[in-house]
Amino acid sequence: MDPAELPLDDRWRSTHLGRLMGEALRRFDERVLHLMAHDAQVPLALSNLAARDQIGAAHIHITRHLSLKGSRLTELAKSAGMSKQAMGDLVNQCEAWGLVRREPDPLDGRARQVVFTADGLLWLEAFRQAVARAEREFRAQVGDDVATVVALGLEAYGS
Repeated sequence: MDPAELPLDDRWRSTHLGRLMGEALRRFDERVLHLMAHDAQVPLALSNLAARDQIGAAHIHITRHLSLKGSRLTELAKSAGMSKQAMGDLVNQCEAWGLVRREPDPLDGRARQVVFTADGLLWLEAFRQAVARAEREFRAQVGDDVATVVALGLEAYGS
């Protein structure tokens, strides 16, 4: 297609629904990480990492998707919509930070499971509280009716 034939108004590129949802998700995750970085219940080393932007939205995938009983790396990657290799890299970082550890899978001795450590469970609780606060802030900013419609719409769209 000849560029001269393209419409002159390209505002749609920055205002389409996918872009708006992506920006909202980034803002929400940034707020959650900020709250976690300043939570006295989060182990100091982890809050320092979050405060220095060393822990980012990608690391939140582990927090969101790791089962409390543990998950195999392939399950974790699939749940987060990531490659096994990319998830393995994140697990390696989180393991080095003391959030998770690998241990033998009780159902298959050849396999390994990723499980939360005690510090990882503290991190998870801080994540739960930060998400709840960020959701309350969202509701306060847009109003309960709009927040409910957004949540219902996203739930319907995502299923």
